[in-house]
Amino acid sequence: MARHAEPTADGPPAGQVRLTARVFGVVQGVGFRYRTMGAAEELGLTGEVKNLDDGSVALVAEGTGDQVGKLLDWLNSDRAPGRVERVDHSMSEPKGSFRDFRAR
Repeated sequence: MARHAEPTADGPPAGQVRLTARVFGVVQGVGFRYRTMGAAEELGLTGEVKNLDDGSVALVAEGTGDQVGKLLDWLNSDRAPGRVERVDHSMSEPKGSFRDFRAR
């Protein structure tokens, strides 16, 4: 089982982690979910992304701290689709429950 690595001063943990995030802004829709899924797959992450009833998007991604850090940077950049206003997130020990990355 992967062990949780402690965060460093430079960013997210270097070991395997789980990123859990809520993305707020103008982000609802198939386009945002599938572009996010594509970005996550390119980084080699597993997890899922889905629309929530309040207009936000929920994201769970597992991989190395470097991989999830790059996805988080992408979400906070102007390369992400839609208009992301805010990304609330946390990192924890991965559960290993995903085989791939999917949009729901």
